[in-house]
Amino acid sequence: MPQADFNPLLNLQSLTRFDLIQAEHITPAITTLLERAQAAVTRLEQDHEEGIGASWDNVVEALERGTEPLGRAWGVIGHLNSVADTPALREAFSENLARVTEFWSSLGQNERLYERYKALAASAAFSGFSPAQKQLLSNELRGFRLGGAELPESVKPRFAEIQEEQARASKSFSDHVLDATNAFSLTVTDPDHLKGLPEDVVAAAAQAQQDAEPEQPGWRFTLHFPSYYPVLQYAEHRPLREQLYKAYVTRASELGVAHAQGQADWDNTQLIQEILRLRQEEAQLLGYPDYGHLSLVPKMADTPQQVTDFLNELCQRARPYAEQDWDALKAFARDELGMTDLEPWDVTFASEKLREKRYAFSESEVKLYFQQPKVLEGLFQVVQRLFKVSIKPDQAAVWHPDVQFYRVEDASGQLRAQFYLDLYARPGKRGGAWMDDARSRSVSPEGGVTTPVAYLVCNFMPPTGDQPSLLTHDDVITLFHEFGHGLHHMLTKVDVSGVSGIHGVEWDAVELPSQFMENFCWEWPVLQSMTQHLHSGEPLPRVLYEKMVAAKNFQSGMVTLRQGVFALTDMQLHAGFDPDGPVTALALANAVNDRIHVIPQAPLSRWINTFSHIFAGGYAAGYYSYKWAEVLSADAYAAFEESASETEGTLVSPAGKRFLEEILEVGGSRPALESFIAFRGREPEIEALLRHSGMTETAAA
Repeated sequence: MPQADFNPLLNLQSLTRFDLIQAEHITPAITTLLERAQAAVTRLEQDHEEGIGASWDNVVEALERGTEPLGRAWGVIGHLNSVADTPALREAFSENLARVTEFWSSLGQNERLYERYKALAASAAFSGFSPAQKQLLSNELRGFRLGGAELPESVKPRFAEIQEEQARASKSFSDHVLDATNAFSLTVTDPDHLKGLPEDVVAAAAQAQQDAEPEQPGWRFTLHFPSYYPVLQYAEHRPLREQLYKAYVTRASELGVAHAQGQADWDNTQLIQEILRLRQEEAQLLGYPDYGHLSLVPKMADTPQQVTDFLNELCQRARPYAEQDWDALKAFARDELGMTDLEPWDVTFASEKLREKRYAFSESEVKLYFQQPKVLEGLFQVVQRLFKVSIKPDQAAVWHPDVQFYRVEDASGQLRAQFYLDLYARPGKRGGAWMDDARSRSVSPEGGVTTPVAYLVCNFMPPTGDQPSLLTHDDVITLFHEFGHGLHHMLTKVDVSGVSGIHGVEWDAVELPSQFMENFCWEWPVLQSMTQHLHSGEPLPRVLYEKMVAAKNFQSGMVTLRQGVFALTDMQLHAGFDPDGPVTALALANAVNDRIHVIPQAPLSRWINTFSHIFAGGYAAGYYSYKWAEVLSADAYAAFEESASETEGTLVSPAGKRFLEEILEVGGSRPALESFIAFRGREPEIEALLRHSGMTETAAA
């Protein structure tokens, strides 16, 4: 094929040629792949009409072969939309979003396909299927029911419209958050206003100003987290903190800077109402009272009330500790900082000052020990020792020069997986951190293994000049967290792609491996191996480590209540809430905060307008899964503590082999609770989480 006609999105059998993909490739590729996928569906429908017996190959494998190229290409396009946004790419993505959504929606409603899967589940061959195959069939049958396959024909068109409208609204929500974040910048020209900020933050701000306006001296700050948060944490100039705080918490709202200046309409208020209305309609068409009940069908939890009870109990047990946290902070701010009124833009600053006084160290001091290359090396060592694999640099085309690529090999040198690592914040890249599936593990009928590939994305402060990127300890935890997701995807040994790795895992269990990995960021042998002071080259000293451990649960009560507010707001918006009623989503969120939290909600805050997890991600009526997965992960890590070595901590625990075999390798091939019990020997208990968080009498003592 001549190079001029080559479309990299149609050639994804191997690693993606990110260096060749252009926006103009998207529509032709999606058109071709939709046609091929539809042709595959038509063949399956004809088999049904002709009475051809259902087999694994002519149903499950046939549909997978026909639709996987479309799914993978659209995954690449969506990934680029998140990490390399351009006007042309965004336009092409939006242009094809409805077409792709319509196809997948129609698949879920296809009665003839549904009949093929039911016939396969009822066939004589079913008893000989592997547990993974049986689990996939169960999931698929449930997916057809939730996809509208049993709806009357007169209702199906509206159900499909709802899916398309939700996809469009969620995309707009995400775009508004990104645009509102990118649009704001503040140039500081008075060096006195920088007092208190760490050197690397100041250097990054100077570089940002130089890149944006070389002729204008100063320091540029933005609402991207690595720029914004250090100002809230360290800047002694109160008006600077106030200005950035107000801009940050009013993004994508009627109070946003761009909106107030008439530059753009990025207010997400109406989109929130529209998304909630669409979800409510979808749930009721499927016979559920609300979206909360619908969302829980494929999860571990049974009902919204069960989730609410869990969250209320957790918040009730955390509240006494949160009240102590808040009283101590107000007293410190009044007595030591002269702040009689602790404003919202003061809370993070005062908390950092209290932490420094109470534990005699600062986050900026700690950060000098966490050079990104050294941290990454330490992370790899942890994974290699725990799970007996090797991680090595590898070669692949990437979407940005900063992106790295690695391979994971087993003890015999056999390839297990590969992953892309995109660590630094930059324009055109959405905020936050995440892991996503670039390619799933599968086995062809001929026996050839396709190994999994993962995207691992963070938004750390990039290197400046000759200085490497320096990470806060929270950044280190984030990196370990996302790598835990990656391990779940990459170390699977399940050959059925629909339940391999993260696929098929209940949403409220998917955070187990990620939050489990966070625990190793607090182990002395681990920190020794991954720290090196920027100037002295020395590893983290024991005395500083002990201060960090002492401070580990600093304000853990308030942190727990904050997460409780997010999770309860999410569930209440999706269970029993009327999107067209007199109470707005913002009012509900504020009411939840007033009931649960000890810190009053700032009147101008519109945080709900940037709650992308539930309005543009996969966490709708599922944000509670973070806290539930903390229960699972803390209890799982306790098994490592129980068999830890005195000198090497948990890295040599025999629990590592069990965790690999019973959690990571089985992926979604069986219910998560079964996997947890197989690892732990019993059902999960909450006590380990409370102990790890310092919210028990023993821990507090």
